[in-house]
Amino acid sequence: MPTTSHNFSPFIPSDRALEASGLTDKVIAITKASARLAANLPEETRTTIVRHMAVINSYYSNLIEGNRTRPHEIRAAQQGQFSKDPVKRDLQMESVAHIRVQEWIREQSPGQDEIFSPEFIRSIHRKFYEHVPETLRVLKNEKGEVIDQVIPGEWRCKEVVVGRHHPPPANDLSALIRQFCDIYHPAHHKGDKKTIAALCAHHRFAWIHPFADGNGQVARLLTDTTLNAIGLDSSGVWCLSRGLARDSDRYKALLERADFPRQGDHDGRGLLSEKGLIAFCDFMLDVSLDQIDYISQLLQVDQMRDRIQRYIAARNDARVPGLGEIKPVAAMVLYNAFMLGKLDRSMALELCAMPERTARRLLSQLREDGLLSETSPRSPLYWEIPQHAEPWYFPQLTPGVS
Repeated sequence: MPTTSHNFSPFIPSDRALEASGLTDKVIAITKASARLAANLPEETRTTIVRHMAVINSYYSNLIEGNRTRPHEIRAAQQGQFSKDPVKRDLQMESVAHIRVQEWIREQSPGQDEIFSPEFIRSIHRKFYEHVPETLRVLKNEKGEVIDQVIPGEWRCKEVVVGRHHPPPANDLSALIRQFCDIYHPAHHKGDKKTIAALCAHHRFAWIHPFADGNGQVARLLTDTTLNAIGLDSSGVWCLSRGLARDSDRYKALLERADFPRQGDHDGRGLLSEKGLIAFCDFMLDVSLDQIDYISQLLQVDQMRDRIQRYIAARNDARVPGLGEIKPVAAMVLYNAFMLGKLDRSMALELCAMPERTARRLLSQLREDGLLSETSPRSPLYWEIPQHAEPWYFPQLTPGVS
């Protein structure tokens, strides 16, 4: 008997279950927090942060799948500097592939109709695996025997077992994904239920397991894209995968728990556990709010000013390896570039409060050190986040940073 969408019902928790769960209140809190974060960022500063966070998102999303390539190794790979160790090199390539997919999605800026289509889901997978090395497309069992090959953008053609879960047969996938896209299209959900549906879709996509490999990365990319499309405007500034990776065991356990069949008469009316789905959504909402709060606190005006000043002090105390001293007034220039998004050169020179020739040398130093950027010799100056400044601007964004 073919697997249909009925096999992964309930699609979202019932109204009565939602009212008892408190999920709606958490959605409201997240929506407000996300809106405040977006409102406080100039567009240019937000663009810089989103571009920087793409590396962080790649690191954490792939970390959940066992790829421990660190952000500095990912950035080195972006510049063509790969490890001589073939295993580490291949994992660097996988990390960069994840960033390219994020860039592609931002360039496409897909609408809701595009996102919830089999073609878009397949495109995410194809764009990812097109740049993943052949060694990571070959799937092996515990004995090291080749059991399958990942074909970019193609549904799996074999049956699989994921833990205790037996995903639907390969022959049912095309029809099942079309049903999935229709069920979870945001147009079919109102208000706060759009966000809840997006999180339910995260699990149901994992339950379907449509690809031979890469389902976790695709699910998180799809969720990120959906949250942005339904109105969480600061999505991309904060990183859901960071929170999931920091509690990876619970994330995976709750994914598995939501696979459970209905547990008696008080567990919804679908074939799968409504309580398990609610627990998963509750966790995802908690993680989202935690990550929004984390970034919001870092980007508070007074806190960012203090951290920029601490970075400059660290430069002058030789605590930033490989870089020399920098004039303390640079903190004022960088802070204003952060606050305004872009800084006219005349204002930048004025902020330096020194002879023009000396001021121009300082601005040149800030550009050479990657702290400011320009699009042309006469363009405004833009705030940037070079690797050597990240530990000071965004403490604890990645492990080992204080």
